[in-house]
Amino acid sequence: MNFSTLPLEDSMLQTLDSLGYKQATPIQEQSLPYILDGKDIIAEAKTGSGKTAAFGIGLLSKLDVKKFRVQSLVLCPTRELADQVAKELRKIARFKHNIKILMLTGGESFGKQLGSLSHQAHIIVGTPGRVLKHLNKESLELSNLQTLVLDEADRMLDMGFLEEVESVLSFAPSERQTLLFSATYDATVLEISKKIQKDAISVKTTHEEVANKIRETFYATPNKEDCFVKILSEFKPQNVIVFTNTKVQAKELAESLQKRKIDALAIHGDLEQYERNDVLVQFSNKSCPILVATDVAARGLDIKELSMVVNFDIPHGKETYTHRIGRTGRAGAEGMAITLYSSYESDNANEYRDIKREFLEESDLKGSLDFQMPPAYITLVIEGGKKDKLRAGDLLGALTGDAGLDGSSIGKIDIYDRQAYVAIETKFIDDAHKRLKSGKIKGKKFSVWVL
Repeated sequence: MNFSTLPLEDSMLQTLDSLGYKQATPIQEQSLPYILDGKDIIAEAKTGSGKTAAFGIGLLSKLDVKKFRVQSLVLCPTRELADQVAKELRKIARFKHNIKILMLTGGESFGKQLGSLSHQAHIIVGTPGRVLKHLNKESLELSNLQTLVLDEADRMLDMGFLEEVESVLSFAPSERQTLLFSATYDATVLEISKKIQKDAISVKTTHEEVANKIRETFYATPNKEDCFVKILSEFKPQNVIVFTNTKVQAKELAESLQKRKIDALAIHGDLEQYERNDVLVQFSNKSCPILVATDVAARGLDIKELSMVVNFDIPHGKETYTHRIGRTGRAGAEGMAITLYSSYESDNANEYRDIKREFLEESDLKGSLDFQMPPAYITLVIEGGKKDKLRAGDLLGALTGDAGLDGSSIGKIDIYDRQAYVAIETKFIDDAHKRLKSGKIKGKKFSVWVL
């Protein structure tokens, strides 16, 4: 689709052409007609798909430049993304003079932002915490808001921004257009859509849900642990769930892998709830790449983007096998499911032989037994949570402000009633811990330790 088929001003079309936007990407083609028509949409769009231009063209087209009031608000999970979005919008905004786009994020001078806001703006791009702070101090006013965008809504919810987003919405007019852009639709994103949108139209760049794309391989081996290490060395997965049939095996395998400098944690029925939370937080925020689990303990786990599932033991029944391997290869990604079996399990393994499954020997692997797998992140625990009115923005602000970390070195944030977990890039963990321990969050001292 050419942009000229849309009801856009000639000056907008010329600007798009000069920026190299010759033809609409799939997400732009499917969403822009609805956006320009004032409809609410929930759009599934990956990074690099052209989503910023999709909502940017829409909100800039409807802007009344003579009306110096905030007409559009774009909320992003991180300062870096907000910066990217603001830059992209400013490029497209060249089609008309005097469009003012202002960025409101943590880690920047609040006073400077106050000065900029005193002269008003047409479009605000910001992070939920800082936008909410300006709303509470009445330095920002949204009574003229026409369009609200939640960019990377799934990541925003991962980082614990739901409460802040809902608080921001309480300042916005109920009659508005709300656009949600998300890398994946999960139950939480859809639930939020129902709360904050009206008759939202679902826009997906994939026309229908396809079955998980999973490469299934069975390896015959005399030593399962060695074989597993070779598999990790050869395929280098980002994260793995390893299934064992007993909790004793799960515990012993995790401990044995740790001795080999392969970062692993076990989850089984003997763990207390707080221990289970600690393990799951570390696995989901990339502080531990390998989770060794029993089937019972793995119930209810919802891990996005899982690279590999390994059956350390052949499961009891094909239904269990299907359930285990279905955790990988989601959201269009290709997954790997590997099953290990010893000579005395050959009969059980042969029951799984079919045209789509590959049966190989350990000797077919080229991986090394010296392979090590350290974590990409390490988790900081703050002894404060929702009950202490701690929000994701407060933690981001403390880490990127006083502690001096770059936002890109901070991973997932999980906030519970009494505790908060923050994933920090491994090489920065000591510095982050030291600075946060000696500093304050929201003017208060909190106990901080490394998980």
